[in-house]
Amino acid sequence: MQTACPSPFNLTAHVLARANAMGDKPALCVLHRDHAETLSFAALKAAVLGTATGLLALGLAPGDRVLMRLGNTVDFPILYLAALAVDLVPVPTSAQLTVPEITAMAALIRPELIVAAPGVALPEPAGRSLTLDALRALRDYPPAAYAMGDPNRPGYIVFSSGTSGRARGVVHAHRAIWARRSMIDGWYGLRADDRLLHAGAFNWTYTLGTGLMDPWATGATALIPGTDIGPADLAPLLARHGATIFAAAPGVYRQMLRHVLPPLPVLRHGLSAGEKLPEVTRAAWTQATGTAIYEAYGMSECSTFLSGSPAAPAPPGTLGRAQPGRRIAILGAMGPQPVGQPGTIAVAADDPGLMLGYLDAPGATAEKFREGWFLTGDTGMMDDTGAVTYLGRDDDMMNAGGYRVSPIEVEQVLAAFPGLGEAAVIEARVKADTTIIAALYTAAEDLDETALARHCAARLARYKCPRLFRRIDAIPRGANNKILRRQLRDSFKA
Repeated sequence: MQTACPSPFNLTAHVLARANAMGDKPALCVLHRDHAETLSFAALKAAVLGTATGLLALGLAPGDRVLMRLGNTVDFPILYLAALAVDLVPVPTSAQLTVPEITAMAALIRPELIVAAPGVALPEPAGRSLTLDALRALRDYPPAAYAMGDPNRPGYIVFSSGTSGRARGVVHAHRAIWARRSMIDGWYGLRADDRLLHAGAFNWTYTLGTGLMDPWATGATALIPGTDIGPADLAPLLARHGATIFAAAPGVYRQMLRHVLPPLPVLRHGLSAGEKLPEVTRAAWTQATGTAIYEAYGMSECSTFLSGSPAAPAPPGTLGRAQPGRRIAILGAMGPQPVGQPGTIAVAADDPGLMLGYLDAPGATAEKFREGWFLTGDTGMMDDTGAVTYLGRDDDMMNAGGYRVSPIEVEQVLAAFPGLGEAAVIEARVKADTTIIAALYTAAEDLDETALARHCAARLARYKCPRLFRRIDAIPRGANNKILRRQLRDSFKA
């Protein structure tokens, strides 16, 4: 059973609780091809608390929102933790967003301050802003005291597109970091002597949590690739910098495996989240490196709560089981589903890692809860050991002759076809009264459709097999790296 979050509480105080003991030990290394930017635990804490004082000196007050428009530099986590230290509400966003995209988000957030790096798009009108140089100057202020308070008060806001495709603000409490302690043993197998390399951008919640906050709270070193690093550079970086754990989205593993990987003698294992990990990718990685990949399931609204781990590997084909202290269910229309029956994956409404709600959207928030459970919108199936198989989003499930078919299952089969890069499977309408299962894929050239059909027929029931195969330039993905199936369905209709 997970212990309750203590009160009073502060997220930054929890993350940096071991900073004094760690001292000059590297907390963060931003890795480039020819050098690394390194920040010690002592320097990290000093920069965070100095910046926190500087933000208050600008006239900001607790509860004010700070829109973060920064790239993959050490400034990003410093600002994030500094804001939280003094009860400001940071809003991390992707540096890749365009002016129209960030303008729509800013209208929802109504930030008191925007902190921006050169060349990063700003909302129109921009409002009060702070340059990167001015942000860095704040580090020279004396250290702020942590603002301790109710662990359930708003801490930070992230964005999730959800099933609607609209950007929606997700408000998380300070206690969200406390829930993440379940992942240390329940997913990561993380130790203070680890060097964890995460391949994602700082703004992504997967990177912020798994790549930065959790290692620092444990006393481990976080390694993050700089903007000049591509997939082909990652394995050499793992070897050169002695990474013991590697975290990435499945697509990054796939891209890395297109190259010859160097020996990785100190790497213990990999971590995967963001989308379902194809079994063919998992097997290829293990064969190439001799290490396992442990997968986890979570979302912007709730930190990962299903996973396998070095101590308790997931049964083949499953996401794993509920992490220690987390309660989950597979729900149908009438309540929990029997073992082996599909339903909506749900997590307990009192889970400490669960959001406070959608920003200024009480109706949309209420729709996600039912009788003490939070509905993820994803379909899964639980076995008699508690392990959950992921079947896809509720609205992505396909209907084939009355049978419900998971696109994930079909994509796993297609991923093993020689020459195929990535695949996305959708239910496509070909006539007013007729839909079929269609497989859209990337490849260097059109693949033999007869061979593709034969490959699927040997591995899938007939009703699960695609009836159409089409090569496209790229599989569209959202900020969380999940396939945008609705966009694919709309483009197919067009």
